[in-house]
Parts: sequence; C-alpha cells; structure tokens
Amino acid sequence: MPDRGSDKRRPSLVQTICSDQPSSLTASLHPAAMLINPVFVESSVVLAVLLCVHMVVWNQHSWCSIALFIQAFYIQHKWDRLLRTGGAVFQFRPAANSGIVPGSMVMPLLGLVLKEKCSASGNVYFERFFMVVTITGMLLALFLSLIALGITRPVPTNTCVIAGMASSAILYTTKQTLTVSEVIEVLEVLLIFVYLSLIVLYLLPRCFTPGEALLVVGGISFIVNQLIKRSLNLAEVKGDPVNYFLPVIVVGSLLLGVFFALLFCFMESETWVSSLFFHMMTAVLGLGILMPWLSLFIGRHPIMWLLDFITLNDRRLCLLGYWVFLAVVATCVVLHQNYQRQSGSKKHQASTVVRKYFHLIVVATYVPGLIYDRQLLHVASVGCLAIFLFLEYVRYFRIRPLGQLLRQLLTLFLDERDSGPLILTHVYLLIGMSLPIWLFPGPCAPKGILPGAGGLVPYAGVLAVGVGDTVASVFGSTMGEIRWPGTKKTMEGTATSVFAQIIAVAVFLIFDGSINLNSTYSWIVGSITLVAMLEAYTSQIDNLLLPLYLFILLLL
Repeated sequence: MPDRGSDKRRPSLVQTICSDQPSSLTASLHPAAMLINPVFVESSVVLAVLLCVHMVVWNQHSWCSIALFIQAFYIQHKWDRLLRTGGAVFQFRPAANSGIVPGSMVMPLLGLVLKEKCSASGNVYFERFFMVVTITGMLLALFLSLIALGITRPVPTNTCVIAGMASSAILYTTKQTLTVSEVIEVLEVLLIFVYLSLIVLYLLPRCFTPGEALLVVGGISFIVNQLIKRSLNLAEVKGDPVNYFLPVIVVGSLLLGVFFALLFCFMESETWVSSLFFHMMTAVLGLGILMPWLSLFIGRHPIMWLLDFITLNDRRLCLLGYWVFLAVVATCVVLHQNYQRQSGSKKHQASTVVRKYFHLIVVATYVPGLIYDRQLLHVASVGCLAIFLFLEYVRYFRIRPLGQLLRQLLTLFLDERDSGPLILTHVYLLIGMSLPIWLFPGPCAPKGILPGAGGLVPYAGVLAVGVGDTVASVFGSTMGEIRWPGTKKTMEGTATSVFAQIIAVAVFLIFDGSINLNSTYSWIVGSITLVAMLEAYTSQIDNLLLPLYLFILLLL
C-alpha cells in the first residue's frame, strides 16, 4: 500500500495557472478570468476598429491595413517576450506590454479615413497627402517589426514568413499608388524616424513602450519632414496660418531638448552659469530662428499677427481671461496638494480622484473654445504645449531658479506611467485633448463642418479623455467591484464612462448648433463603447491613444 502520509495532492489546472498570475488577477471572481490575456482583448478592439474602417473605405490600402494588423499581432508577442527577458536594445517603460498592435494601426487608419473624407469633398491635394500618411504609417510599423525579428533568438520562422508577406503586399501597393516624389517623401520620414528613435530612446530610457515610441517619434518625424519640405518650397505654401504654429513649435522644442540633453552630458546643468546659458539659448532659438521661420509661412511678424488675432473681437479676450482663471485654479490645486503633503506624511501621494481634477479643468477649458472659437483654441493649445515642454526641460535639467521647485511640486502627481526621467502625463493629456482639433480636416470639410457623427470629431478628446477616462477612473476606483477579466479596471467604471459620454454628447448638441448627427446615434454609442473597452484593457498611455481611435471612428 502506498504511504498516505507522504502522498501529495496534484494541483489542478486552474491552480497551476493561478500560481503564475499576478496577485491582482487572482482576486477575480471566476477562475476563467485568469485565462484571458488582456493583450488579446486589446488587439480584438483594435481589429474591430480596423474592420469598421475597412467596411467604409474598402480599397487596396484597407486590405494592406489588415495584413499589417496580422503581422503586428504576431510581432507584438515577440516584443513582449523581449521586454520580459530584457532582450530589447533600449530600456522601455516597465509594467506595460509592447503596444505594437494599437501603436502600429493609428497612423495608417488616420490616413485612410482622412483620405476618404478628402476624396469625397474633391480635394485632390489632401487626398494624395493622406495617402502618403497611410503608407508612411505602414512602413514605420514594418521597420519596428524588423527590429524585433532581428534581435529575437532563435529566429521566429513563422513570424518572419507572415511579416514578409505583409511587407510584400504593402510595398507592392506603394509602388502602384504613389509617385516617385511621394515615395522619396516616405523614405525621408523613415530615415528621420531611424535617427530620431536612436536619439530619443537613448536619452530617455523607460519613457515609452515600443508602440508609444512608434506613435510619438513617428508623428514627430512626419512633422519634421513636412516642415523641411514646405520651407524649401515657400512658393507652394498655402492654407490657414494657424496650421503652421504646431510644426514650428514641435521642431523648435525638439531642437532645444536634443541640444541641451547632449550638452549637459559633458557639463553640470544645475549651476547658475549653465542655467543662464540655457535661458539665453532658448531666447536665441525662439527669437532668432523660430520667429523668422514662422514669419516665412504666415507672411507677417508672428507677434504682430498674434496680437491682431487675439484682439479680433471681445469674445476672444473673454475666453483668454477665462482660461487664465482656470490656469490659476490648476496652480492652486498643485500648491494645495503639496501643502497637505508637507503638513502630513511625507509619503502622501495624490489619489486618482485628485489627479482627475485636472481632467475636469481641461474639459472646462476646451468645451467653450470648441463651441465659440476653435481657431483660438488651436493657437492657445499649441502655445500651452510650448510652455509645458519648456517647463519640463527646466524641471528635467534642474535649471535655476525653478528647476528644483518644479521637481518637488510635480513629484506628488506621479503614477506608474512616469517611470522615466521625463514626466509626460500632463503633456499627453494636453496632446490627447488637442489632437482632434489639430488633425481636423478643415480643407476637406464644407464650411468647416462634417455631417453626421463627424460633427463630434473635434470633441473626440473631450469625450474620450476628459469625460470617459475621468469618470471611469473615479467611479471604478471608488465604487467598482466587478473587474474585467485580466485587468484592474472595473465593469462599473466602463459602464459609467459610456453613460457619461452619451450625456456629454447630448449637452454638446444643446449648446453647439453646428452639430447635426443625422440619425447616427447608434454609431456614436458603438464608437464610444469600443473606445471604452480599449481604455479598460490597454496598458498604453490612454490620454494619447483613446482620442485618436475615437477620432477615427467618428470620421467614418
């Protein structure tokens, strides 16, 4: 007879799986929840968005997007394994998956839907332009896939075959649809992306996931190339002067950051001499390079143009005064929370609810601008981006006299996504709220208004981040009990997020007479629900990702 005292019970399959899962997952109500991989659900939501675009557009580029999704799905698992084992070349943001699938699909899908809108309006120039955006996004994603395949050992044969088939389809489509000059333009963006990625990922470790780096660095590379191209062909420069502020500010901020990051590798940045040099070089860059550069595009001195623009009517002055008041309120919140930390425990950290105060302040900032003066909001958001980036450089380099003070004030509001040397959460919030305004296809919209659900396109950032993400976080953290399988997010938070966004749409309909939904309510509710599910399952920066996917869906 076997010895019963030495007999050990064999663990069940569920117990074996549970032993390898994070503690947050083992608290799920049902064991089947532990079998669900959040990456699969995230990819399924992205696939649903892709199929929505494919059903509307239905051309060779949309078929190439499906091929790109399939290869990105396979590549994401290679990147995830590289991140877990430490085999990636650079240090990426921890506690998150690679995000290759959602990051790879944004630029191609944006190009597809914007191209379709411009084609419907008969604007051939912008139709070709957004076709270049689509192909550029695909080739940038393929480049990132090649990196993963090149550093994975042993070489994944099946994934290489799938990536090769997708690459062949995309390259063949590029050859068939783009002219030689457009192909050269795509290659220029790819070249800028390669060098810029090496610089950014080396100087800023743990700030991005691979998908976020693809999205951020890819977007900056495209802007840099467009600005250089337009600077060399000033005779062809046309359009609203408002649209040239963002490219110049982005390129200027990039030059300033890279220059001083390299310079301060060889000298101390905290001394008064270095700080004085920083402020002098910033003034030289702004007044001596960026201002003349911008004047070439708008045909006037930027400061004089800006004064005339702001004082055009009393409404703009009232909006600016209101926004200054909200900026003072936000500053008071930061100071009050830091005062509480100093008077209480040193380990005090701002709660989720406190951090969402800033989301509400941003909503209160953007909604009046969207209703009354979108051009002023466009210029003001670009100026605010420039201020945010400048203050982040001052904090990061410890530039006197504000560097150390900003470090102390902002440390209170850090979360797990701010694991690198830069604090980018507030910058992502501003960008996410502003992207639908910056990307709005004005030349392809009759009278600046899109019909149906397109009327809500400028509000995509407010809905997805300002309302949806805020409500989901507050209600999920305070009242949520039933968690989505495989995540820390709750079903109550997601449900209230969708409900709050629907209420916000109703409010926008009341106060913004330019919105005419034309019986597209079911599409709007479905789009909001899809993006809410993406918020529940993604580990990427939701402030950046959610507005873009809602923007894509509302444009269809």
